[in-house]
Amino acid sequence: MGLFDDDFYSTKVSRRARASKQEDFAFPYKSGGRKWSNVRVAFVSSFTSAIAATLLFGAFFGGGADSGGGRTATATAGVVQTMDASERAIQASAKVRPAVVSIVNEQMYSLGGEALEEGSEGKGTLREAGVGSGVIISKNDGKAVIVTNHHVIENAVSVKVILMNGEKREARVIGKDQITDLAVLEIDAKGVDVVAEIGDSSALRAAEFVIAIGNPLGLGESLSQGIVSRTHQIIPVSLNQDGVYDWEQEVIQIDASINQGNSGGPLIDMNGRVVGINSMKIADLGVEGIGFAIPINNAMPVIESLLKDGFVPRPYLGVYTIDLEQYWEQQNMAEAFEGEMSEDEDGGDEPKADAKDEASAEDGGKELGLPDEVYDGVIVLEAVGPAMDAGLAFNDVIVKLDRQSIGSTMELRKYLYGQKKIGDEIEVTFYRDGELKTTKFTLGVKDEEE
Repeated sequence: MGLFDDDFYSTKVSRRARASKQEDFAFPYKSGGRKWSNVRVAFVSSFTSAIAATLLFGAFFGGGADSGGGRTATATAGVVQTMDASERAIQASAKVRPAVVSIVNEQMYSLGGEALEEGSEGKGTLREAGVGSGVIISKNDGKAVIVTNHHVIENAVSVKVILMNGEKREARVIGKDQITDLAVLEIDAKGVDVVAEIGDSSALRAAEFVIAIGNPLGLGESLSQGIVSRTHQIIPVSLNQDGVYDWEQEVIQIDASINQGNSGGPLIDMNGRVVGINSMKIADLGVEGIGFAIPINNAMPVIESLLKDGFVPRPYLGVYTIDLEQYWEQQNMAEAFEGEMSEDEDGGDEPKADAKDEASAEDGGKELGLPDEVYDGVIVLEAVGPAMDAGLAFNDVIVKLDRQSIGSTMELRKYLYGQKKIGDEIEVTFYRDGELKTTKFTLGVKDEEE
């Protein structure tokens, strides 16, 4: 039996072939031929045996040695690559960490421990209301500019910044924007030697390693590493934190840990460049490893506007609204509650009026009087600025902008901010007391947060 026993290579040969080969390679011992001495025969035999042994050794162990060598080289390369990735993460974080700061939101509290609203009468004490993170992106004229989240400094009476060396400094809010959840602060640049390098979030790829740096839970500066789960993700957000989604945010989805206090800190790539601003995570039972960061390419135009104007100029319609769908839900809940109260009081089951026919605004004063087929739109709670000048009023139900259907406040905002510019003319179609009306006017500028 040979080493290989298949159709492609076999050591098995016929006796005739073997005999033939022996004749071909036999030494000439025939009479009349040249006879060799025993010494020469022994020498040639030894030499031939040595060559055969070498070839056999190569056949047995040569491939294995090559394979082993290959495996060793591959394993070594793998170790080198692993070490290189780890070293890259260390170097990338070291490059940015000196530019990362902790941010303290201070608000006024009463002696009883309740938060006081701005302008409230009575004495109070300034206390820490929340912590977050930020990153220094530039230094100019003795001032260092810090980027963070809007929600990190929201309602702050005073904002403090803690540098990596533990030094605490007073910060000035240059501007903030609730729509994009971004804010810009300014501190004295004395002793600030490092500013973060801005990267390119559009170059990110799924599964690329990233590092989130921040101040989780107020424990101080720390890092978490993960991958980009999705380069472009759209998530609904509730700007007023009332459970009603009224905006959509484009974000980078990552699996690096994002905890309370990480907000506002930088998301960096393996080259130590800022590719996002850590913003939020999904905190729900059974949900792990889903965090979000604002792409730096989306953030920079907003940051530039905040630095220049202190706000982000956007086309301004001038209406405070509530979604018609949300209004119906409130009406149904109110009717269900009244029904339960009625049953508790007299044990009866009063027939309920149709919600669409008897619907009224929050003060219950004026009926909407909408046609039965109208289910989507936004109710005007208050008209100011351009909308008020154009005649829009309380309880008008907007259903179209420029003949495009509008079913919610989110759709209204997306159309305004995505399709219109300041100074553009807009056509508004709305219902008033069941009658369909249209008006046109020029969009103003939203120069302060509403």
